[in-house]
Amino acid sequence: MRRQLCVLALFCGSVAWAADAKPGKIVVSDPAELANYPDYAIQGEYEGTIEKEGKTFKLGVQLVATGDGKFQAKGYYGGLPGAGWDGKEPISGSATREGDRVVIQDKNGDTVGEVAEGTLTLKGYANGSLKRIVRQSPTLGAKPPAGATVLFADEVSPWENGKLVTLSDGKFLGVGTRSLHIFNKPFQLHLEFRTPFMPRSTGQARGNSGVYIQDRYEIQVLDSFGLKGLDNECGGIYKEAAPKVNMCLPPMQWQTYDIDFTPAKFDDNGKKTAPAVITVKHNGVVIHDQLALKSNTPGGKFNKEVPEGGSLYLQNHGDPVVFRNIWFIEK
Repeated sequence: MRRQLCVLALFCGSVAWAADAKPGKIVVSDPAELANYPDYAIQGEYEGTIEKEGKTFKLGVQLVATGDGKFQAKGYYGGLPGAGWDGKEPISGSATREGDRVVIQDKNGDTVGEVAEGTLTLKGYANGSLKRIVRQSPTLGAKPPAGATVLFADEVSPWENGKLVTLSDGKFLGVGTRSLHIFNKPFQLHLEFRTPFMPRSTGQARGNSGVYIQDRYEIQVLDSFGLKGLDNECGGIYKEAAPKVNMCLPPMQWQTYDIDFTPAKFDDNGKKTAPAVITVKHNGVVIHDQLALKSNTPGGKFNKEVPEGGSLYLQNHGDPVVFRNIWFIEK
């Protein structure tokens, strides 16, 4: 079995998420192509127990591929985000792979750990081992209950400009489409999405899309795995609110949004009398809880809040994000 070895540096302070110096964008949306990118098998989530200064801690690490054997890392005391993390500033670090072996030193010139065959072992700075895990949303694959309306299973007919994307693992709904159904009542929505593997891209150029409720309130879709969790990152309501916790999983893993939405209310003269209210679960974790929305967000069909209902819009931002298992039930 081929041995892949990388050494992980974890030390206090922040690390800039710099773009890769080499030209050429990498965009992988089909799982069948991932075997061509050894960095993908290294990146991901690790968790376990470490010992530091005579004390034992549970630690979660997110290792993010940034292109051509380079990685950024974040370590979370207590466990991974949404799974025990204490909420304090993560430990940040970096790693570089040279072939099958990457040696990284901390600020003192010392090697602090290695990742080999799915195990991250820390040495020096802290001691212990963490296993690579693949988390799944508890609502992944949720079946529509009685009375629900299915917007997408394998047909694009309920969508304006619907595009069926055929990949090695199935047929999915592409971006840049609006539901023919108009939402004007309170509802609960379930959908699943997958961002592409784009290791050389950063920020808003990395797996960007958006889920627009009523074509006016955007819940951001982005590969923001390992980032801070801002209003323009995955789970954020653009220009309105950052998620309570960044629950973004690594690219090419299926993720879920479960959304409870109540539209804004208006009087007979079209004046808003009550704001729209939204609760969002990202991969099963509440990231917005009964949030009153101040106004619409840019990018949708409507540039202001009006009594008229609107579609579910899946934004095309130039990246091959795909969706599946979309259904809703009116309350």
